[in-house]
Amino acid sequence: MQDTAPRPPADAAFGLEGSTAIVTGAAQGIGLGIARRLQALGVAVSGWDLRAEFEDPAPFAERRQADGADERSVQTAFAATLDAFGRVDILVNNAGVNGPTKPLAEYSLDEWNRVLAVDLTGVFLGCRAVIPHMRERRYGRIVNVASIAGKEGNPGASPYGAAKAGVLGLTKGLARELCDAGVTVNCVTPALTETALLDGLDPGYLADRRAWIPMGRLCTVEEIADMVAWVASPRCSFTTGACFDVSGGRATY
Repeated sequence: MQDTAPRPPADAAFGLEGSTAIVTGAAQGIGLGIARRLQALGVAVSGWDLRAEFEDPAPFAERRQADGADERSVQTAFAATLDAFGRVDILVNNAGVNGPTKPLAEYSLDEWNRVLAVDLTGVFLGCRAVIPHMRERRYGRIVNVASIAGKEGNPGASPYGAAKAGVLGLTKGLARELCDAGVTVNCVTPALTETALLDGLDPGYLADRRAWIPMGRLCTVEEIADMVAWVASPRCSFTTGACFDVSGGRATY
């Protein structure tokens, strides 16, 4: 049988040169690191974030203030990005919030709803926006940034774990919906990562989570960005609905 899958040149940087991407939650932290890596590999990146100010504007071909949990905001931002780029090859759903660190019984409904809105509904809205375009073009890469907490749960952060578990389920279901469309849908599941988002967390909580990682350290933004770059590339052509762990040995399945 003839192999008709696209094969980038062996020396290509994952075959990403000339691609276009949307990265959500791109103003800082993991999203900014992903944008830097993609830009270095020749990708034109549209950075979306609720914040108007980006920590480093250099990696972006354009930047947009967008609320990933708001339907109209996502639709408007996607239409504008598509108009600017002409096409969108890659969507990286990275925007997220931790939520308060406390027992579930102490969570208010508003706090619960906020975590689910950003961490799960935002992924749904981002995916839904790009799917018709990617289907029409018969090509696309959707990468959802989940968490090891979605597999194992973190006491003190149950809503966050619930939202990230939802991202895993969404990823797997959507991947099978798009198997005939030339679009892959995968997620990455990092362990606790060295970013500014950790500043507000309880030190005891951080020490406890670090102890769960067999390598004995936190994940770095660069390690996540490298994984995302490959998953978002044409070289990741026969894997969809998968979870790529960046967990220092913590993941057990």
